[in-house]
Amino acid sequence: MAFITLRRNTLIFAFFVFLIIVSTIIFAIFFKKDKPDENIVIPNHNTAEKSEPQTNLPKEKSNTDYIKWVEFNPTYKALKEAMNADIKSQESENPVDWIQILSYLGARYGGDFSRYKTADLNSLLKRISNGESIESITADMKYYNYYYKAYDAVLSNYVGPYTKQVKDENGNIVWKTKYGLRVYSPIAEGYSYNHYDDFGNSRSYGFARKHLGHDMMGSIGTPIVAIEGGYIECMGWNQYGGWRIGIRSFDKKRYYYYAHLRKDHPYQSTLKAGDEVKPGEVIGYLGMTGYSTKENVNNINVPHLHLGIQLIFDESQKESNNEIWIDCYNLVKLLSENKSTVTRNENGEYSRVYDIDIPEE
Repeated sequence: MAFITLRRNTLIFAFFVFLIIVSTIIFAIFFKKDKPDENIVIPNHNTAEKSEPQTNLPKEKSNTDYIKWVEFNPTYKALKEAMNADIKSQESENPVDWIQILSYLGARYGGDFSRYKTADLNSLLKRISNGESIESITADMKYYNYYYKAYDAVLSNYVGPYTKQVKDENGNIVWKTKYGLRVYSPIAEGYSYNHYDDFGNSRSYGFARKHLGHDMMGSIGTPIVAIEGGYIECMGWNQYGGWRIGIRSFDKKRYYYYAHLRKDHPYQSTLKAGDEVKPGEVIGYLGMTGYSTKENVNNINVPHLHLGIQLIFDESQKESNNEIWIDCYNLVKLLSENKSTVTRNENGEYSRVYDIDIPEE
């Protein structure tokens, strides 16, 4: 009897050991975090209207201590009033920086600018005019530095000194030094468009995704200008964006993506990849191309410019599944206050009328 009991216990023990071994194997197969095969290219499905070819070339090692996500939510009113405060203060003893103002407000509101009040801005300005520094005011604000880095990545070259051609009282074009908004609306002066805040809306061509840009509905052939100066990183056909052009800001923090350009004649004819462009320079023409693997096809229902603004804190973010695209609706409303005047030549090509120079900083 004792032998039978011992044998039964041995069998039970062996059975439990067997269950532990099997469970360990199953866990290792199905629940471990495998390191991806470095030779596999993971398709980039995060960007709406934009999908650039990726390669399996090894990327340079980068610092991982950089911002991974930004929601840019300042209202048009907050942007406008902060910018005006910056411009107005430049001749005072205590000039202010609109990016610092917006960063203070962002930290105060937790990024929720639906809470914005002009009184909060004025209170900050009063403290600065009384001699307090922005550093001392924000010393105990835990997230101020984050908001400053994030908002600086969006706005760092938008306001400042510049020299621009203007007409004098005699109708002659002369150069005049100014301080203020020195970037442009992407739609040239004299051309109308309609828009609304469509960031995050659904798109289904190719795959279900969110719309990570801003659509500006207008007439085919409307001249499109560079918002900011920079280098042309890409030109050509993309099945989502049609004829498109991508421009990287000189400080490399921003990538501007202009898509659905005109069929047959999408670009200003003198431009090519690698060229440097100035803010306000004509770069292409509004159209309705895209949503086709075949080049030069109009498959977009309504003519419009798709504008995307990507923030880049590290080069590993440029073409990845972790790209940062911002809602630029309120920014476009602000930019509409500075439009580039253009003229048409005998060949039907458009170019700017008044040049601009921005000093290096």
